[in-house]
Amino acid sequence: MSGEKPDNLPSEAELADMSRDELVRLGTKLDDVELVHYEERWPVKGTRAEKRAERSVALWFLIAALSGLAFLAAFLFWPWKYETPNTDAHFLFSLYTPIIGLTLGLSITALGVGALLYTKKFLPEELAVQQRHEGGSSEVDKATVVAELADAGERSGLGRRSLIKRTAGLGAGVFGLGVLVLPLGGLVRNPWADSDSKDSLWHTGWKSENGEKVYLRNYTGDPHEVQLLRPEDIEAGGFLTVFPFRESERNDEHALIMATKRADNPVMLLRFRPGQQIVKRAGQEDFNYGDIYAYSKVCTHLGCPASLYEQQTGLLLCPCHQSQFDVFHYGKPRFGPATRALPQLPITVDEDGYLIARSDFIEAVGPAFWERKS
Repeated sequence: MSGEKPDNLPSEAELADMSRDELVRLGTKLDDVELVHYEERWPVKGTRAEKRAERSVALWFLIAALSGLAFLAAFLFWPWKYETPNTDAHFLFSLYTPIIGLTLGLSITALGVGALLYTKKFLPEELAVQQRHEGGSSEVDKATVVAELADAGERSGLGRRSLIKRTAGLGAGVFGLGVLVLPLGGLVRNPWADSDSKDSLWHTGWKSENGEKVYLRNYTGDPHEVQLLRPEDIEAGGFLTVFPFRESERNDEHALIMATKRADNPVMLLRFRPGQQIVKRAGQEDFNYGDIYAYSKVCTHLGCPASLYEQQTGLLLCPCHQSQFDVFHYGKPRFGPATRALPQLPITVDEDGYLIARSDFIEAVGPAFWERKS
């Protein structure tokens, strides 16, 4: 750190007996630091102007804390589940993302403003020039640097400004808690809780309830239109994205829309060309209906939609991280970070000739989680 040292350097015992001011003066001398200008912000302590400046800084830190608490409350308790338009609940749902963005943004902004105000209003104006030297740090350097840092902390006045310290600590603490909750909020769901429900991680919207038939619905973009599919509706080499439909949902606008919004519902329905060689997964040999196969559209890597299909090679590409799945070979991954095959939905036709799901997927859809064994 320092360059050439004078011969009369203090010993370690003498360093231990030196005051902080003496260590600061020694450190600046050893580091070739010349203090060109130094001026206290408040030469007269305890004035009304100083108190007002302190309260203004504390106010920003308090705003940061309150905004952080508001973010936590909104993130945890604001109604976030999708609600259809033209309903009373849709307005609150539509505010969820703006509210958490506004409160978190205000919290970090207020912390930054408070820190800047404190720097401008309370840190002394100082201009110093230092000659830089190469080399390691001696014991003298270490002791004097610690003293200089402690001295800078005392001269900043932060030690005696308890209001600013408390509000700054509160604001930073609440903001830090919000930042911690944000990535961990989605990990608190227990996949074992109510595992028989279609809302658990083990099941999807394709799970039949009370024995009700689940049709394959071609979504046309109109939430009120229900277009069921027969095998002849999809041509050889073609594919469609389908969603689950139950007759009990036909006049239920909310249920019809939710079926298309649920993340684990999309299924890629493919019809292979006659004579195409297909390798089926052990135990799933009868999951297809003729040359029609249905695979989950949710990538087993990180859950993006695997929807780019090359019918000549049978490769289904996930555009997020370039995982490729071979649908001619039971959806087996061929390239990219995905390591699990796409789950296959068992399908058949009913007495009216419509394509239906025989059951839910027999394995969890999407990325892995700790409790899954595959």
